[in-house]
Amino acid sequence: QVQLVESGGGLVQAGDSLRLSCAASGRTFSGYAMGWFRQAPGKERKCVAAISGNGGSTYYTDSLKGRFTISRDNAKNTSYLQMNSLKPGDPATYYCATRGAKRIYGSLTDDYAYWGQGTQVPVSS
Repeated sequence: QVQLVESGGGLVQAGDSLRLSCAASGRTFSGYAMGWFRQAPGKERKCVAAISGNGGSTYYTDSLKGRFTISRDNAKNTSYLQMNSLKPGDPATYYCATRGAKRIYGSLTDDYAYWGQGTQVPVSS
């Protein structure tokens, strides 16, 4: 059973940086694309970034390019989301996800089979 556990969330101030981690277990980590999504209250869950199974290719939603960076350490079975210059519009619950098969990453929730429980990132102004 694939399990994903996010960590690193917490209250921050606008302008701060924060790094989220996603630890995976239950199967080989490398080779499976990872995605990070966020969901604000009352809004749909949207992809903020994704990374290929070997880490060589990444995707970012246009509005976050330059502020957020996705990475992965296959030796540690962990994916990271570095978030810089956080804004009042960024607060949400952040989720990591992984694909069910070794395919290119996607940006839709339906592209991912396994999800973490989410970690909250409130941003105070």
